[in-house]
Amino acid sequence: MNPIPSDEILLDRARNGDQNAFREILERHQSTVARTVAGMLGNPSEVDDVVQVVFIRFYQAMDRFRGDASCSTYLTRIAINASLDVLRRRKKLRSRFISRDDAAKALSEPGADDPESERFDQIKLINSAMNQLKPKHRAVVVLRLIDGCSVIETAELLGIAQGTVMSRLSRATAHLRQILGPILEKER
Repeated sequence: MNPIPSDEILLDRARNGDQNAFREILERHQSTVARTVAGMLGNPSEVDDVVQVVFIRFYQAMDRFRGDASCSTYLTRIAINASLDVLRRRKKLRSRFISRDDAAKALSEPGADDPESERFDQIKLINSAMNQLKPKHRAVVVLRLIDGCSVIETAELLGIAQGTVMSRLSRATAHLRQILGPILEKER
């Protein structure tokens, strides 16, 4: 029985042209990258495309990856940056075009009373609240609360001080409470 190769071994093999080694890295880290991207974007339709971009960027940067951080940390950093790129593009598009549907979206549609519909509504509500956060705050929330990174890991991934991580997390959670609090009170 062969032992499971480490990321470092797989990376060396992939650098030498072993496509199966790269595929193994992709399969090993795909769900973590997807979770990070989904947390940042909140739009499931964009997640697969951005995950693909992350692994393309990783493949292109493989020879420059020095191994100072783990493969997982490096991929998460690429995922955050790729997500921030999408958020910047969204913001540019929104500033150019004003949707006629905005007024229609404000009207709530009657939904079914089944638990799946209720769960979907809750997820939409949370995604909407997350989308109202500044991208730098959203990145901290995703890394700390969704991905479960430590303060130190989050600081390293984002290239900021640990105190900045804690302050951004505090501001983000306060903002989320402000957005979600009244809505959650109505549901009680």
